[in-house]
Amino acid sequence: MNKNERSFIFWKKENMPEKTKDAPTKGEITRLAIEDAAAELFIKNGYHATSMREIAEHAGLALGGIYNHFKSKEEIFEAIVVDKHPYKKIIPLILEAHGDTAEEFLRSAALISLSEIKKQPDYINLMFIELVEFRGEHGQLIVLEVAPKILPIFEKLVKARKELRISNPAVLARSFFGLVVSYMITDIILGDTPFRKLLPSNPMEAYVDIFLHGVIKPES
Repeated sequence: MNKNERSFIFWKKENMPEKTKDAPTKGEITRLAIEDAAAELFIKNGYHATSMREIAEHAGLALGGIYNHFKSKEEIFEAIVVDKHPYKKIIPLILEAHGDTAEEFLRSAALISLSEIKKQPDYINLMFIELVEFRGEHGQLIVLEVAPKILPIFEKLVKARKELRISNPAVLARSFFGLVVSYMITDIILGDTPFRKLLPSNPMEAYVDIFLHGVIKPES
């Protein structure tokens, strides 16, 4: 194991998140119940076809009870976009990803991310609502919330592994999550079509391999 590999493993250990979590307050529990109710209705009926009264009824609250926590329906949607983002589960898992080299770590982190986000198909549906009904205007909320937490991972990865072809941490981070999002979108589009039967039995592995090595064979 060379110096770069030792530095990479040391960084992973030093950046493991603490696993302590305070119990939610009654207000936080109510707020999350409102978000859950609203998310279900947004996915079922669309954002604009869902009223505040319907959200209140679905959450088991009086209409006035919602306004103790949110000023508007759009504020609820903004909270859902941030609070339900899969990164809260994905980042700790990425930091625990196995691998003594950059390639092994990125492969493990990518497969973990794909597996985790696949458990949350509703969030993908909410992102479609964000893109179609809001034209992506809340995307900056996600970036501002996620970037400070995720960018340091890629900054230290770039510093630890000098042989990476990408030296810009922001480009590496964007391409990594582009991999995850594009896989999930195309997976939804493929559905149960015959095209899916043409894919290998482990399409995630093949997708990650393209991310790591591209589609062009290196010249001998």
